[in-house]
Amino acid sequence: MPTSSLRVIVTGFIGHQRLLGGVAWDYLNFVLGVKRLGYDVYYIEDSGCWPYNDIEGPLRGDWTDWNPQPTVEHLSKVMSAFGLDGKWAYHFPPKSEWFGLSSIERHEIIKTADVLINVAGTLEKPWDYRTIKKLVYVDTDPVFCQIGAAAGADSKIMKQRLDAHDVFFTLGEGLSANDAIPKLKRKWNTTKYPIVLDHWRDDSHDSMSGDGFTTIMNWSSYETLTYHNERYGQKDVEFMKFIELPRKVFPSSLEVALYKPRVKSSRDFSVSVPLDILETSGWKIVDASEVCPDFHTYRRYIQQSKAEWSVAKGGYVVGKSGWFSCRSACYLAAGRPVVVQDTGFSKVLPAGEGVIGFSTFDEAEAGILEVEANYQRHAKAAEDIAEAYFDSDKVLNQLLETAMDQ
Repeated sequence: MPTSSLRVIVTGFIGHQRLLGGVAWDYLNFVLGVKRLGYDVYYIEDSGCWPYNDIEGPLRGDWTDWNPQPTVEHLSKVMSAFGLDGKWAYHFPPKSEWFGLSSIERHEIIKTADVLINVAGTLEKPWDYRTIKKLVYVDTDPVFCQIGAAAGADSKIMKQRLDAHDVFFTLGEGLSANDAIPKLKRKWNTTKYPIVLDHWRDDSHDSMSGDGFTTIMNWSSYETLTYHNERYGQKDVEFMKFIELPRKVFPSSLEVALYKPRVKSSRDFSVSVPLDILETSGWKIVDASEVCPDFHTYRRYIQQSKAEWSVAKGGYVVGKSGWFSCRSACYLAAGRPVVVQDTGFSKVLPAGEGVIGFSTFDEAEAGILEVEANYQRHAKAAEDIAEAYFDSDKVLNQLLETAMDQ
């Protein structure tokens, strides 16, 4: 594939989720990775999601933020920080307005694009982009994506959106081996999250400023799914299995930067975070909207951590998906070891040094103690795994080559 021969569009939620620093990196790593390969890359946010007024709260019960400027300014700032001025467009659904690229520029780019990478299925109407030669769907929520399209409340529209694509990828590298998960009669190519390593390298782990295990998470993103009498839950269910862990590994510190759920409308699902139980059990809880609200602070929070400890969504575990998170990959790229709940990723990643998977309480405890006892070895292994498996050059080259060949 000749360098600079492709015009690529990447989709995402960077503007809509402007208070979630980690969400920005979910999509930035794709955009910056494609740019790093030398291709002509653009970011288009056309999700159809109406922005919420998270800061000032609802006006007479209306949570919609009718002012597009905070979203537009945030997105413009992020793009500018990475030399992507004039390379983005944002659709503001409440008034059907576009920002960033002019309409003429946007239509021309869509008309001449070779590939659109629809990350996490964030396009509301992918069929509107059918002039593009290859529409690529990247499933970042394996098990939930497949079950939702097969039997979820919005299965019809999910199927329609999937049908608009040509090539399909999933982070669920174990899905093909699990007959309980519907494949939707599609060929699911596997991939890993691309990480632009240069943006995450940190030499300070030799004299660490952080002394604790941390993670950044939502307590629950949406309701538990039930499929063929099996329940596929969220992180809240899995976390409670390890609630007593801080007492067992003391004096090691376990900190959670938590995105506290907010009820925004009758369509949104949220559960109360049992802060009193967590704190009484020894967990240090911080507000993610304060410690890592943007891409700068999110990266710094990870780099100032000693390592990560985290559970996965219950659906990933029960579904034996093989999923491995973008967040954990960023810890690895920063030279921070991860002790994370095994979703089946140990079959596709080297586990034991740098990445330690656990299924039981005892394994979680042992993983933390192992990292504490042999930190430098695990930190070096973390960097090596990031370079070998998550380097955006390797991941995106393979993804684009596969997409263009299918």
